[in-house]
Amino acid sequence: MTALSVSTSAAASLRADALVVGVAKGPKGIVLAAGTDAVNEAFEGKLAEVLTTLGATGAEGEAVKVPAPAGVKAALVLAVGLGEAAEEGYGLEALRRAAGVAARTLAGAKKAALALPAESAAEIEAVALGGLLGSYSFGTYKGESGKEPVGELVVLAPRKGSKDAKAAVERAVALGEEMNRARDLVNTAPNDLNPKSFAAIVQAAGKEHGLKVEVLDEKALTKGGFGGLLGVGNGSANPPRLVKVAYTHPKAKATLAFIGKGITYDSGGISLKPAGHNETMKCDMAGAAAVFAAVVTAKRLGLAVNVTGWLALAENMPSGSATRPGDVLRMYGGKTVEVLNTDAEGRLVLADAIVRAGEENPDAIVDVATLTGAMVLALGNRTFGVMSNNDELRETLHTVAGEVGEQSWPMPLPAELRKGMTESTIADLANMGERMGGGLVAGLFLKEFVAEGTDWAHLDIAGPAFHEGAPFGYTPKGGTASAVRTLVAYAERTAAAKA
Repeated sequence: MTALSVSTSAAASLRADALVVGVAKGPKGIVLAAGTDAVNEAFEGKLAEVLTTLGATGAEGEAVKVPAPAGVKAALVLAVGLGEAAEEGYGLEALRRAAGVAARTLAGAKKAALALPAESAAEIEAVALGGLLGSYSFGTYKGESGKEPVGELVVLAPRKGSKDAKAAVERAVALGEEMNRARDLVNTAPNDLNPKSFAAIVQAAGKEHGLKVEVLDEKALTKGGFGGLLGVGNGSANPPRLVKVAYTHPKAKATLAFIGKGITYDSGGISLKPAGHNETMKCDMAGAAAVFAAVVTAKRLGLAVNVTGWLALAENMPSGSATRPGDVLRMYGGKTVEVLNTDAEGRLVLADAIVRAGEENPDAIVDVATLTGAMVLALGNRTFGVMSNNDELRETLHTVAGEVGEQSWPMPLPAELRKGMTESTIADLANMGERMGGGLVAGLFLKEFVAEGTDWAHLDIAGPAFHEGAPFGYTPKGGTASAVRTLVAYAERTAAAKA
């Protein structure tokens, strides 16, 4: 893991393998961002000219290397693009992405200094977090994994001794480390990560951080009547688990329940996915990874709110014991569901967890899931959908997501789409409804299991949870840890509102 620190040293005087500065696109060419003065002086005032000659424009995602001149103790100057020039400072997401580009570009370096425009605590945190996320690398299965991540990142800022700066760095480290843990889980091969091994990882983290962890195995699930989890897991040699991981704070005045879909591999079951659609289905547990990371982060930050995570873990496989299309499952809480498509399994495991979580009367329930391809068709690969039975909760989650740099969009729950699920002639519900609006239908299905009077929201992260394209900003190829920041920010806001 890349080490992180803050320094008030002058940019030109800090010894490092590389010194990172920010540049932006102006109407007449490159604009040097705050933090470049000493470096520009070492270039005799010609840094912008040199970078322009090398083809730099200041565009977001750009990274241009220049040998450091006399007067700069770093060996290399790396100019990263911040996008369009800003008169009153750059947005936090621009800083995160620029730091991420820098960290990724400098893989193999032992030490890099980030002289990006970071003065406020929020800006320091943004640069630090972007750097930690951008340095991420997953090399578990590679004999020669290439260059190691940058060894140390030093954020240059004028606030090293302040309480705010220290808290900003601590928050960035806690959040960045847990997000990278979630990425590791999503990237782990499904022959290594199954419901039992996932539960063991949570138990180990619980001991490390002082969290209460309870694991229901297949025997306990059978005794408790968790028909959704058991129905999905029936076809696999790796039986399901329901994991509860709880953080409590002595001064908390609110309790939140976060629920994560944890399908450690989704073949589709008897309704088998075709070739081309199952190769990345190890990522179908990204919701559970996000919830796990959010609970641990809440503990590490000491948030004054109780947060309970529920990880609904199963492997969806075809076999002679697998649930068939046409089978009826009796869910936890008693409702019956006719299974019309075994590849609509995520809603089944989530339904059990929603009912169980609701028994503890939380102030709100938020579930996170790579639930539907329909949501990807609607919103693309970088935006998750937000649905809720409470307009204020939906808007709050959408707002905090934007504040922390995650793209989301509020989605409706149209009452008319419920009809298709309730027309089963043999069960209370079917697990499928109308084809059009499939992401909304899935949300409506989950809503059926929310207790009356309980505020609930559903985040469908099917698009942004797993990035298959080239890395950008601080986002790597593979697992992204989508929704972790949103959950943590929502927990922080809840704690502040109840203080």
